[in-house]
Amino acid sequence: MDISTAAGLVLLATGALVVAAIARRRDLSAPLLLVMAGLALSYVPGVPEYRLDPEIVLVVFLPPLLYSAALDSSYLRLRDTKRAVGLLSVGLVLFTTAVIGLVAHAMIPELPLAAAFALGAIVAPPDAVAAVAIGRRLGLPRRPLTILIGESLFNDATALTAFRVAVGAVVGTGVGLLEAGGEFLYAAGVGVAIGLAIAYAAGLLFRRLTDALVTNATSLLLPYGAYLAAESAHASGVIAVVIVGLYLGHRLSHTSYGTRLISNAVWQVADFILESIVFILIGLQLRPIVLGLSGEPLGRILTYALVLLLVAVAARVVWMIPSTYLPRILSKRIRRREPNRPPWRHVVVLSWAGMRGVVSLAAAFALPQDFPRRNLLLFVTFVIVIGTLVVQGLSFPWLIRKLGVSNERERYQDDLHEAAAQQAAADAALARLDEMVADGVLDVHEEVITILRDRAERKALHAWERLGGGTGPEGEETPASLYRRLRREMIDTEREVIIRLRDERRIDDEVLRRMMQELDFEEATLVRD
Repeated sequence: MDISTAAGLVLLATGALVVAAIARRRDLSAPLLLVMAGLALSYVPGVPEYRLDPEIVLVVFLPPLLYSAALDSSYLRLRDTKRAVGLLSVGLVLFTTAVIGLVAHAMIPELPLAAAFALGAIVAPPDAVAAVAIGRRLGLPRRPLTILIGESLFNDATALTAFRVAVGAVVGTGVGLLEAGGEFLYAAGVGVAIGLAIAYAAGLLFRRLTDALVTNATSLLLPYGAYLAAESAHASGVIAVVIVGLYLGHRLSHTSYGTRLISNAVWQVADFILESIVFILIGLQLRPIVLGLSGEPLGRILTYALVLLLVAVAARVVWMIPSTYLPRILSKRIRRREPNRPPWRHVVVLSWAGMRGVVSLAAAFALPQDFPRRNLLLFVTFVIVIGTLVVQGLSFPWLIRKLGVSNERERYQDDLHEAAAQQAAADAALARLDEMVADGVLDVHEEVITILRDRAERKALHAWERLGGGTGPEGEETPASLYRRLRREMIDTEREVIIRLRDERRIDDEVLRRMMQELDFEEATLVRD
């Protein structure tokens, strides 16, 4: 790689981060703004052509993004929603593949049925990054949000397996339907086994590692190791990575506090950088894709693309309603296990959360060069990805607000449960303190005991105060919120003093960093009002 190429990549990454930062500051959809910026940038004179390398996307970008999402997910909530997640990540992907394949085969001349199914597999899996980000920001309830996350974790494995089978049928290495089913079961089963093996070994290692930096550096390598190990066994690297992330995320509480603090920051930064680059790369693909269509009638190919975009959106809506309610009608066991019917508003929201992403484009670019109507399939994929990001991405927040879908009740219940848990923990801590004092284990001043008691009681008090919004009667500031506000002011003053002392050469930079870290940790414990 020469200097100019490296400089171009650095500038691209910098531009992506700037656009993402603007989106965060203005409370806009970062994926959508990045894609639009990439579209505009692709036609700026002098901007080099950035072709999306499918291997880079599937090996470099996809594993850490999947791992981070799995790490931040709830294994218990995913287990509770496994039927809904399975119907979307497997059933909906195969349904979409079939519907788009049949429509494309009937509509596009000289497109073999197997090639049409390959297109269906390419555009079948939604990328829930944008939908989940919007849903979290607008307070989407926990169950539909969990279903969206679970779908995005597993649907790529289904789609990529279907894609390989369809491409194999076109190039002459195809298998029958029964063999294709066996290939899918093998890929999923071996992927799960490899993921569990790596996760278990990593869990044992992390329990023995005491250095938070070493632990988190090792965790950065895990998604790549899991993905490559599974792919080398011709299994699903996607599933292996997800299993590792879910397992370790579920057991993150068994690691040290330093590991958890650094892990959260590391993966937030990694997600921000990778997602920003990925979405701006999507937009930058317009020019090379259009150039590959020279000689094709523009009106006709736009018609193909727009019709298939509508089919992709409609297929999800058509699937959601029967897959949500029909199993409950047919099965007493499901009604007994899930007594509450999913609210229709949640079903509508999930039906509209079908934005496609970079995996679809990466799969399209992975088509062999001599694949039937390859350039047209690339263009159709691009239109579906951009169309869903623009149409559904822009209207998704409006839909959530219009339907009045909110997690306000869940937030109140969470605050109530947290207050009860804090009270129970504080009571147990105070009882243990009394026990140690009574046994003579502690030989300390009464002032230390008083400070410890006050701290435990203040934590419990703050948790109960949150149920009232952090204010007392008639808007009066509560003691806990007053304590946090004043302590933050004091911390700011302490920082100013130690920085001045460093500038005056009265303390060394190493002393400054140590003192700043102590203040940072303390401020991190002050929950925001």
